[in-house]
Amino acid sequence: MVTQIHSLPQTGRLEIDIKVTADVNVSAYAARQKVNSFILSEISYMMHAGEPNLVIGESICWRVPVILSLTSRGDIGEVGAINVNTETGQLYSNPQLISEVSARAEGLATRFASETEG
Repeated sequence: MVTQIHSLPQTGRLEIDIKVTADVNVSAYAARQKVNSFILSEISYMMHAGEPNLVIGESICWRVPVILSLTSRGDIGEVGAINVNTETGQLYSNPQLISEVSARAEGLATRFASETEG
């Protein structure tokens, strides 16, 4: 959902009211569990789901960050995010997303390893 405002004032006060109504059938906790299971089975045991944020767009979803952890260091950074539909629980994932998350994780792990060695 993209809204364009054609008569935006140059300066001064701007007030925008947006009302959204939706059924939230999947809690943030349940979304995080779903993403954790998905990450473990489809990407890597060295990643886990972070704290979900509610995102309002074409649909309303939980955006769940994917966190890379190293056994010796713990959490080292976010390498992506997976959206979960709040009404249906559907994960928005595809092979490209999995590849991007994996590539970011590999890059972060490599950078982290070289920083700790130097």
